[in-house]
Order: sequence, then C-alpha cells, then structure tokens
Amino acid sequence: MSLSPDLRELYQEVILDHARTPRNFLLPEPHNRSGEGYNPLCGDKITLRAQVDGEVITDVGFQGQGCAISTAAASTLTDEIKGKTVGDFERLLAHYLAVVRGSAEPDEELLGKLAVFAGVSEFPMRVKCATLAWHTLKAALDRRGDPVTTE
Repeated sequence: MSLSPDLRELYQEVILDHARTPRNFLLPEPHNRSGEGYNPLCGDKITLRAQVDGEVITDVGFQGQGCAISTAAASTLTDEIKGKTVGDFERLLAHYLAVVRGSAEPDEELLGKLAVFAGVSEFPMRVKCATLAWHTLKAALDRRGDPVTTE
C-alpha cells in the first residue's frame, strides 16, 4: 500500500505530535490489569496499566521508553480505547494489525485517527514498534502476566 502525500504528511504529524507529547503517559491507580512489553529490535520498553469495570476499559495509561513510532502508537491507542469495551478493543486490534502489516486497507470509520498508522506498512522493520503497546494491552486484558516481547 502506498500512501498519498496528504496521508503521509498526516502520518508524520500524528507520530511527531504523540511522540513529543504522549497522552496518558502515566500509570493509573486504581488498576486491575497490567502488562510489560519489550521490543529488542528497537529497544522499546513499556509498562501499561488499565482499569476494566465489567467489560469497559475505564482508564488506561503507559510509561516507558521507545522510538517515536512506539510512543505514538501507545499514546494514540490509550487515547482511543478509553471508554470502549474489551470487545471493541479486540475488533480494533485485529484490524489495526492487518493494516500495519499491509494486508488490509484501513477502515477509517473503525480506526479513526489510528488509520494514520497504515503508513507503517511501508516500513516493515517498524511494525513491531507500532504493535508493541497493542500486544501489551492484549496480554494485560487477558491477565497473562508474562512480559510481551516482539521476538
């Protein structure tokens, strides 16, 4: 998939904005889900915590260090998922992964601003950066306990 110049510019703007000023860059209390993630390829490390009431993700935040794509992906994910259900997250996760891997065109209605990450498909080495927070949140929601690694 090739990005139009307008979408490429938006992709760069969103990545830079969320990398410089990440949203939800905190570990919320109380929380009843948590996860750790590591991307050895890029050195990204993330701790993610969420509060789930019933099926609704009422609060979520992260801390860690990583490249601009990893930080922006965690920031936009946590911003987008608050107030949604675990089922909503599962649907977003499946489509987001397909889009960043280049096997699906982005459904902008479903993804919202997350659609700009379609640009990552042009850089296969960066897919792990763009998906680390997603896999970490999935592990946290599933209460897996073991740290997530992209290897």
